[in-house]
Amino acid sequence: MAETFRIVIVGGGVAGLAMATRLGNNLGRAGQAEITLVDKSFAHVWKPMLHCFAAGTAQNENDRIMFMAQAARHHFEFWPGEITSLDRAARTLTLAPVMSADGQEVLGERHVRYDLILLSIGSRANDFRTPGVSEHCLFIDNLIEAGSFNEKFRMALLRSFADNEELNIAIVGGGATGTQLAAELHKALDFAALYSFGQKPPKLKVTLLEAGPRILPAFPEEVSIAATRQLEAIDVTVRAGAMVSGADENGFLLKDGTRVDAKLRVWAAGVKAPDVTAQFGGLKLTRSGQIEVNPSLQAMDDEFIYAVGDCSFIAASPVAPTAQAARQQAHHLARHIPALVRSGRPIPPWTFQNKGAIVALGSYNGWGTFSGGTVFGGGWLHGLSARLGHMALYRQHQFELYGPWRGAVACIVDWLDRFVRPPIRLD
Repeated sequence: MAETFRIVIVGGGVAGLAMATRLGNNLGRAGQAEITLVDKSFAHVWKPMLHCFAAGTAQNENDRIMFMAQAARHHFEFWPGEITSLDRAARTLTLAPVMSADGQEVLGERHVRYDLILLSIGSRANDFRTPGVSEHCLFIDNLIEAGSFNEKFRMALLRSFADNEELNIAIVGGGATGTQLAAELHKALDFAALYSFGQKPPKLKVTLLEAGPRILPAFPEEVSIAATRQLEAIDVTVRAGAMVSGADENGFLLKDGTRVDAKLRVWAAGVKAPDVTAQFGGLKLTRSGQIEVNPSLQAMDDEFIYAVGDCSFIAASPVAPTAQAARQQAHHLARHIPALVRSGRPIPPWTFQNKGAIVALGSYNGWGTFSGGTVFGGGWLHGLSARLGHMALYRQHQFELYGPWRGAVACIVDWLDRFVRPPIRLD
């Protein structure tokens, strides 16, 4: 009896969980393939919300989708573990041991066989080997790192409350992540003032450092100008053209010789693939470690490997590493892989459909752009249309993974939760 076709999806982000859910509902339900999702975490969050988890303004468990629960409902399997290498000849991937919080080994190193592997391992901020960054800076590239930053932020805020001292935070990277985090931290302080031990809340000094000439370079210049003005209105110091040459335990050293001192230092600049791609059996990679794929998202030199999202690079027609592109690529593969499994039909080329972009600066303001470059948001409504658009994208993501009924219940639970819990994480 022939073995069931094995599809392994590595990475449970926007693209990975969408592929696992759709392929599970199709091939998994019909028993035509074994679908396995692998991720080092036990829960999925929408990556564009990581800055909210870092600031503590997102804490609802409903904002996290547990992989094991999703797998049980949608006919795929989930295995926890971080990929450490890929044996292309044996079609086997290796997972690192799973450790408990006290350092005990729970699961040893494991090997998972595949007939087809879909790599969706995302990206990381790129420190460009800047001295001191890896030792002295915090990152928020995943839920674990966002949670770690929030722990340090809350403890530093508590110390500032007690000592009545200013809390200095410096963020490197004026893209969407860094810009939104700067605004979200001020929003968190506004909420924290409601629970301030009867004392006046400390002053929060956030400095946003961008090496380029303006923040939000992926947006039209008018959005960059308006966002800079909004950040400055809430006392965020925006410094464009500020190239960081080093970091230490007290702050950043800039190329012009000046310093920016900061108690907490966040690196949110640049994009590169996780370092583990170098252990993928000699796959063709870009300088930033991304896997080079053809327009069908198949690896250049391995017909059994597909890569989507930030970890992939289409040499023939490069696409910016965004959640929008990753989601479209995931849907493309989930639509065509069943025919590949059943009849060997090749997967057709994928084409990016630009639907614009949105940036929301907490509850202060927000802007969006349509594919043609038309800007909306801002104005006297304080970006209400853009912020609602950002919320709509998140709800669309929830409905896609939960289904219509559970998605609707999730919306109601979120609404009710606002009446029960504090608007900021306090524990």
